[in-house]
Amino acid sequence: MHEPDRLPDGPIKAPSASPLSGEEAFKGIDAAVMDFWRFAMSDLRTNTLRGYLAEFLVARAVGATTNRVEWDAYDVLTPDGIKIEVKAGGYVQAWTQPQASKDPRWAVPQIVPVDPATGKYLPPEARGFQADVYVFAVHSVRTHDEYDALDLRQWTFHVLSRPQLMALPRGSKGHALATLRRVREASVPVGYTTLAEHIRKAAQAGADPSV
Repeated sequence: MHEPDRLPDGPIKAPSASPLSGEEAFKGIDAAVMDFWRFAMSDLRTNTLRGYLAEFLVARAVGATTNRVEWDAYDVLTPDGIKIEVKAGGYVQAWTQPQASKDPRWAVPQIVPVDPATGKYLPPEARGFQADVYVFAVHSVRTHDEYDALDLRQWTFHVLSRPQLMALPRGSKGHALATLRRVREASVPVGYTTLAEHIRKAAQAGADPSV
């Protein structure tokens, strides 16, 4: 059994994770990372994986070059510095549903970012909506027979600037209460091929409301 090393004093900065190919082998069992992915991540109907998938699609659309970072203040960073928060929703679930799911709704929180140099939260006055653009990704099919999360024709995207998000009604903790009806009223539905264009327009409009 490996004895843990003594932890150093002060902040412990985590190195960036290297992308895995899936071929990396476990030590001690006859398995590779791909086997773990198949075990844990094969059902794209689960809400967690649907969210990861939506983030991946947005990242690919805007040409992001970095992997997702858990607990970051936003989900996707474009090469030109636009910070994007991605929210996903759908109608088909991985469990037996007593009835069809209603339209998605999201509570978008205000957060206090973490200082990457110290690992500590910034002062409370830094609390707010941290992204420049908010993308609401909806997988639109309503039956298991139709469901194919890898078919981009089944996805619809709504893109809001930060000022548009801030104009939505708030919950008791200051969360922006984004229902599908509200994001539809604030934006137009877009397909995947024009998603990057709408993200850049929203970022520009958010930075300069006169645009």
